[in-house]
Amino acid sequence: MGRVLAVANQKGGVGKTTTAINLATALAAVGERVLLIDSDPQGNASTGLGLTQDERAFGTYELLMGEAVLDETIRPTKVPNLLIVPASVELAGAELEMMDLDRRQHRLKDAIDGRVSEFDHVLIDCPPSLTLLTVNAMVAADAVLVPLQCEFFALEGLGQLLRTVERIRTTLNPALDVQGVVLTMFDKRNNLSEQVAADVRGFLGEKVYETVIPRNVRISEAPSHGVPALIYDHRAPGSTAYMALAREVIKREQLLRSAA
Repeated sequence: MGRVLAVANQKGGVGKTTTAINLATALAAVGERVLLIDSDPQGNASTGLGLTQDERAFGTYELLMGEAVLDETIRPTKVPNLLIVPASVELAGAELEMMDLDRRQHRLKDAIDGRVSEFDHVLIDCPPSLTLLTVNAMVAADAVLVPLQCEFFALEGLGQLLRTVERIRTTLNPALDVQGVVLTMFDKRNNLSEQVAADVRGFLGEKVYETVIPRNVRISEAPSHGVPALIYDHRAPGSTAYMALAREVIKREQLLRSAA
């Protein structure tokens, strides 16, 4: 049985889309069948996986609006085992258009219901804010994966996100949990990075992955080439870190499935 993970943080610039792309790629690289749903109107996950605008004619917007079924929106990527539901510019208007629709918070869940088991993992790249698109992702998800930048305001933003998850759990999705928090943009030369990492681990304990994602220029360069960092340079420190993160995610998912 596949599980749905919403990759979310209400704060922008934390490496959310980078994590969604490269974690999905790393999972696919070890033979897992992965679907990435781009639910961010900026469409950076779609761009980072090399999709042209013509390849986004049917995507997340049409799925949410009921104008297309899942099979019509899924596109292949350059990565074997990794498929994507792309985002187009139309997605920016989806929130207003969904306000008058039935089950507006459940549109994504209804669209993928019954199909999740065809994949080992379904990842949803959320917008960097609490919008109806983010709510749809969390309602559709089994758990949330939180990328967290190693910077001064990290814990404040994390607290806001955890309160959001709790609100969704109590009102819309009782099964929702935090699968894990991954520390991103870690700079071992910076004492602040070490302090933030220690604070987050002290606050959340085992919810924080052992793997940390370092600041790495190859990760920053990869999107301009339309490929994940793991394909752009698989030997780069950022690439090897995402492979390690994928192993941790798989291990946690296996433990959850065995305990169910």
